Amino acid sequence: MADLQDERHPTAEVGELPRLFEAVPELYTPVSDPDSEPLDRARAILAAHPVADGYSGLPWALRHLPWFDLEVGESAVDTDVPRLREGHVGALMWSLHLPEGLDGDRAVGATLEQLDLVKTVVRNHPEGLRLACTAGQTTDARNCGRVAVLLGPAGAAALGDSLGILRSLHTLGLRVLTLSGVSWASEAGLTRFGEEVLREMNRLGVLADLSGASEATVRRTLAVTKAPVLFTRSAARALRPHPANLPDDLLAGLGAARGLCMVPLTAEQTGPTVRDVADHLDHLRAVAGAECVALSGTYDAGIAHPQELDDAACYPHLVAELLRRGWDEADLALLTWGNVQRVLRESDFTARAAQLRREPSTAKIAELDG
Repeated sequence: MADLQDERHPTAEVGELPRLFEAVPELYTPVSDPDSEPLDRARAILAAHPVADGYSGLPWALRHLPWFDLEVGESAVDTDVPRLREGHVGALMWSLHLPEGLDGDRAVGATLEQLDLVKTVVRNHPEGLRLACTAGQTTDARNCGRVAVLLGPAGAAALGDSLGILRSLHTLGLRVLTLSGVSWASEAGLTRFGEEVLREMNRLGVLADLSGASEATVRRTLAVTKAPVLFTRSAARALRPHPANLPDDLLAGLGAARGLCMVPLTAEQTGPTVRDVADHLDHLRAVAGAECVALSGTYDAGIAHPQELDDAACYPHLVAELLRRGWDEADLALLTWGNVQRVLRESDFTARAAQLRREPSTAKIAELDG
């Protein structure tokens, strides 16, 4: 239990993280012609700063197809390599979420099957896709003309209440975990074991996804974590009262903690038009700051999408709308690529620092939560 006691009195070795992207707006060099049409400008900006998409339901959708070829094109899904290239997507988080009702050993086994499927899909599409775990690897994949595939988010049930399984999933490539739907991250917030899971995630470099988490879990996570957090599918509750959307006070707190809210392109959460999505992005930028906003296509998740944003090829339409509203290129570069890169880098920095002073946790849920 010494490792638990150490974390209750953290040292300065893993303190406030450096503001890696603070100088980006001053250093930014424009890449588009301000006299061009907004859609042409959008494509020029995205060619230099592609989209890092926070959520794709593609793995589960592919499980139900007898055959597919994502490099040639696949009409049965919203996402394939040609459309990713047309939409200037440079990185994509592939969800490992499972249908409701799976827990315990079934959830662990089904998540491992999802991981195996993703790795098989990427291996079979080498000209278009490449697995990545870090900010550097995502950039390398983009520079080689590939779309970087990041594994996660997975559901917390995939851990089977075991920190050993968390470490095993991390070894297999998992980089994002959603903190909801389990006894240690519930409506009541994080338990002692839940806090220990979060510390171990920080030590490994696994990002916490808080979309769908209870407000108590969100607030306790922000208090405990040393690494940035994500909301992979959340917009502004002030504009649309969906339960997964965030109130302004939480958005302000997220901005202060330098986390990231990834706005989903779904009619249910953000509205039926591209202008509605832009309204949410405007609001989040005003409340949380430009460094705390990113995009989450949520394609292939069985959800309706706004007009002009039907599939992964449509991101230029959204960026063009933001240009019409006066967004400058520096903020757009953060929105599409820079903010996700910053969070990945800060997570890696936190993990390296934590590993210098903290051994892998051997805590058990029965010991901490009874």
